[in-house]
Amino acid sequence: MEANKLKELEGIARGIRIDSLESLYHGGSGHPGSALSVADIVTILFFSEMNIDPANPGLPDRDRFILSKGHACPAYYSALARRGFLDRGLLSTLRKIDSPLQGHPVLGKVPGVDMSSGSLGQGLSIAGGMALYAKRRNRPFRVYCVLGDGECQEGQVWEAAMSAGHFGLDNLVAILDANGLQIDGPVAEVMDVQPMSDKFRAFKWKAIEVDGHDFASLDEGLRRAREHKGGPAFLHARTVKGKGVSFMENRVEWHGGQVTGEVYERAMAELGVVQK
Repeated sequence: MEANKLKELEGIARGIRIDSLESLYHGGSGHPGSALSVADIVTILFFSEMNIDPANPGLPDRDRFILSKGHACPAYYSALARRGFLDRGLLSTLRKIDSPLQGHPVLGKVPGVDMSSGSLGQGLSIAGGMALYAKRRNRPFRVYCVLGDGECQEGQVWEAAMSAGHFGLDNLVAILDANGLQIDGPVAEVMDVQPMSDKFRAFKWKAIEVDGHDFASLDEGLRRAREHKGGPAFLHARTVKGKGVSFMENRVEWHGGQVTGEVYERAMAELGVVQK
């Protein structure tokens, strides 16, 4: 990836982190740690990898995106707004009763949202079904699904992984936002899910280790996924909960901590936003 493109993506990801925290501040509740950890993954998908068109969000052969860990949706909404799918002014309405931007993505409410998600464990099944449809109808689109590592304690994830491998869905990419923390504590202590790459390999997936905050690493991983034939690809993206805001990084309390006025001001200052 060229240096100019890397710099562009870094700037977009910073903007997505800022948007996410602003949305959470106005919304009064939500999940800052997950939105910040997934920001770089969402950035490279929406601004480099996926075949999508904001002017035609229902394009039949567009690539599909499923945010299985739907609570990280502030980053998703920001990416959609910055990509041109929705008015950025809506971001301040997050989680309001009459807003299309609910606390988890809702199909039909927001252009660019391909499936409702948030009940953890279901996204990979949905993504696999979309990919299987594309294979059987000879459609060119690809499907991308972002999972959480705590989410992978759900048994449905492994049923979906088994079926995707069985059907040879080489148009399906699962990306694990492996930040190591869930609402009740470290994933390894609540219910250890490692070794994730070995488990996906056992289900006939191509497993690729990447740095989830390094765009060159993510770009290389996605390239290898595109070139892999005969089965689905799994990107084990190692990330940091709360990435970009020092006092939130690797702190389980920021899985769902409230972004109050003082927290908001401190976080914005760290992200280089000068308050008026």
